[in-house]
Amino acid sequence: MPECNSLLMENMTVEEVRKALRKTKTILVPLGVVEQHGYHLPLSTDIHNAYEMSKLVAQKTGSIVAPSLNYSFSGGTLPGTININPQTMSLVVGDICHSLAEQGFKNIILILGHAGTENINALRDTVILLLRKNSQWKDLVLSLVPVWEFSPTWMNAFKKHDFHAAYIETSLMMYWKPELVRKKVVMDRPYLANLMRSHQDNYLVIKKPVDSKYVTPYLKQRPDIKVGVMGDPAGANAKLGEKVANECAAGIAKLIMKIEKETKRKNIR
Repeated sequence: MPECNSLLMENMTVEEVRKALRKTKTILVPLGVVEQHGYHLPLSTDIHNAYEMSKLVAQKTGSIVAPSLNYSFSGGTLPGTININPQTMSLVVGDICHSLAEQGFKNIILILGHAGTENINALRDTVILLLRKNSQWKDLVLSLVPVWEFSPTWMNAFKKHDFHAAYIETSLMMYWKPELVRKKVVMDRPYLANLMRSHQDNYLVIKKPVDSKYVTPYLKQRPDIKVGVMGDPAGANAKLGEKVANECAAGIAKLIMKIEKETKRKNIR
């Protein structure tokens, strides 16, 4: 497998990017967020889940890794969380994709380290519109990749209500960056912790000024949330993190190889 450092665009020169484009037309764009992850994980958790995963995939595929975009919409408001509008984030991503396509990249893989319905919907709209408005790119592939969907272990944990800053994310951070994981695990009060574990959107208070499906609700974070863990980090370990990371990377690498193989055989549009 190629050394990952040689595949990081941010470390390359102009000449090295030109040479890389002769070997591959695939680039990974990591997308994260600056967001609270309890008292035991850093605000950069989802950034690492996107960027470190991209590096792992690059080792398997030889794809280039673009610099990560570290800002998007969290919806939470605990200290340290930085929100930008989903539309703002998606417009920036659209401009990044446009720039990369103009340089000659044919397969642009957006690696999502952070979920959020608002983010994903905005991104989908942007990439669809980008292709519609740029018919000159006859062979461009844009792919939106939520990393968790490629790990059976991670998806199974969701069924057990392991969501935000819990068992899986803590294990991943113990694998990626163990020096950033704190030993101090704190939970919100039991009723809040159980409420957020029952559904990941239960951190929100939703109110309508008028009871009608035509009226837009008010949404805000519950004011009594102080920590924000959704699940239970107990028992997290680096070995599990490595397993989940490898499952994700293998699945994403398989997708990339499928894209590269099938786009060589035909004109896309």
